[in-house]
Amino acid sequence: MSPLRIAVIGAGVIGKTHIDALSHVPDLRLAAIVDPSDEARALAARHGVPVHADCHALLDGEQPDGVIVATPNATHAPIGLACIARGIPMLIEKPIAETVEAAQALTDAAERAGVPLLVGHHRRHNPILRMAREVIERGDLGALVSATILYTFLKPDSYFDIAWRRQEEGGGPILINLIHEIDTLRFLCGDIDSLQAIRSNKTRGFVVEDTVAVALRMRSGALATISLSDAVAAPWSWDMTTGESPQFARQTVPTHFFSGTAGSLTVPTLELWRYEGARGWLDPFTRTGLPLKPGNPYALQLQHFARVIRGEEAPLVGGADATQTLRATLAVREAADTGRPVDLSA
Repeated sequence: MSPLRIAVIGAGVIGKTHIDALSHVPDLRLAAIVDPSDEARALAARHGVPVHADCHALLDGEQPDGVIVATPNATHAPIGLACIARGIPMLIEKPIAETVEAAQALTDAAERAGVPLLVGHHRRHNPILRMAREVIERGDLGALVSATILYTFLKPDSYFDIAWRRQEEGGGPILINLIHEIDTLRFLCGDIDSLQAIRSNKTRGFVVEDTVAVALRMRSGALATISLSDAVAAPWSWDMTTGESPQFARQTVPTHFFSGTAGSLTVPTLELWRYEGARGWLDPFTRTGLPLKPGNPYALQLQHFARVIRGEEAPLVGGADATQTLRATLAVREAADTGRPVDLSA
């Protein structure tokens, strides 16, 4: 079976991550890059593929088997709609769109046209999260009571040289980073019923926040908290603790804590804490490290994308699912700005 031809739209940090991952997936091959920059032209030359200035130039000139959309958030929906019009399956980076309305329109258009739409919440493909989900669903923790997530790290000043990262439209760690944790909670703990939040831009002084705290009530009745800042010298973040990217110096500390009536689990360290005898705060715990076969979530996501294109699997994260994650993430902004809880139960 011949490899599927994939065009990558957007050759920034995440676009390059996908391009690198493509080299590890025999079922796929890079067919084109879409990006107007000189750096993208050089990248395309190294890979021996054509480069196009925009998605319309790509779509007018060739018909790839699939596209990866790795552009700024505000462009996801219009690019996605253009691909749907040509019947081309898509892997769109998170968030699916900038607004719930745009996300819903994109989802509806893909469903009407019968065009596969996979959204790049790549963590769901990580063996670490899949193991954590298995542990929780198996009942090893008993009834889930609480979840605590730390996402604290330091972005260098140069990160913000790109203007949109400092702007409300598409920028700020809520849409860029916190959305990962919202999706992680939904994947492991189920739907969110309501949330409250506060945010601050005190450290950097940009229009967008640099720090946010969120309290959530899950539909199951469990409570969760998320503490996020991209302006602190701290090691407690998914990126620095999972080894997903060699760019980050790896830290061996837990960042996610899930506690239930029968036990608790740390992630990404995958340590299960349970009582074996008497149960109470004076009694000893047994700590068990869970076995794990590691895997590159970006490559695993692309392997899944190949099967989606061929009609062998439904998207693990479809448009409707990703829209719910976006809705909850945008609700964090609403709750922080209004000072009122946001009901997501409807």
